[in-house]
Amino acid sequence: MSQQNHILNKDEIVALGTSLRGIEQKLLKQSQQSGIKRIWFQGEEPYFDVFFELKNDEIIWFQFTLRGKALSWDSRKAKLQTGTTNELHYNDVSFYAASKTIENDIETNWEFVNLVKSILETRATETIFAKALKLFN
Repeated sequence: MSQQNHILNKDEIVALGTSLRGIEQKLLKQSQQSGIKRIWFQGEEPYFDVFFELKNDEIIWFQFTLRGKALSWDSRKAKLQTGTTNELHYNDVSFYAASKTIENDIETNWEFVNLVKSILETRATETIFAKALKLFN
């Protein structure tokens, strides 16, 4: 599998961060567990979104996808995990939004991790993004 170059210039990074828009809560399927809140942001670019699950206002899970790549964090593992989505594979199933699958990378893609961090930093004044940035430490 070929590696994509995820290095973008500063203007492209700012444009991606700025394009993220919150999706209305009523459109999200809420967790069956009480006290769990889900937040979803979608970017203007296809296949660009960020999901958060919070419990007591703390992130317990998040996933960032962009251009067929993914970065996730789960409080049970407390580590960043990169992977590849099926979103850029053109078959009948990949056209359905709920059909996204992620294949975890064997080795962490640090170039993508740093890109995600740079994009999140463009929104660092917002509480949810500031909390997400702490997960990179």
